[in-house]
Amino acid sequence: MKLAKDFYLSKEVVSIARNLLGKYLFTNINGEISGGFIVETEAYQGITDKASHAFDNRLTNRTKTMYEAGGIAYVYLCYGIHEMLNVVTSVEGEPHAVLIRAVNPTEGIELMLERRKMTRIKNNLTAGPGSVAKALGISRKMNGLSFLSGEIWIEDRGLIFNDDQIAAVPRVGVAYAKEDALLPYRFYMKGNPYISKPNR
Repeated sequence: MKLAKDFYLSKEVVSIARNLLGKYLFTNINGEISGGFIVETEAYQGITDKASHAFDNRLTNRTKTMYEAGGIAYVYLCYGIHEMLNVVTSVEGEPHAVLIRAVNPTEGIELMLERRKMTRIKNNLTAGPGSVAKALGISRKMNGLSFLSGEIWIEDRGLIFNDDQIAAVPRVGVAYAKEDALLPYRFYMKGNPYISKPNR
């Protein structure tokens, strides 16, 4: 069952990042479905979070998607190479987002391998946000798309991780955020082979 709009409108972005673990992320591109369950996320808490693109009310052509009501995709290009998928959360005007860092693939695996130019499944197929986006065919063309659409969506299939199965640790690559870089806003499923390298 697709997550309802209300799930995304919560102001508790850190809780949403934790609760997205075990939810299934899918894309349907040209009638071809691919996806799997989310095993790693990072929360970004809007204008007060020095690691957030929207810190200090930063509003640009890139970040304006974050200021819309929750339940849409925020896709941006990182280092001019990797496209990254974020789930916009909270109410309009409050730019919270959750970065999807890793997915355990379950459907459309052959298609994902083709997109990643791989011949067999390896842990890095969908480990790391750039790999997730590439494997699922996610690009900046999807920026602003609703997760209630037929092109990209998130489902609850009843997969639940207990707290002792989940690690809550600092985010990586955000040293510029100073003290906020130490916040335990990254969540991942312990022992899952598809989590990104810093945690594997």
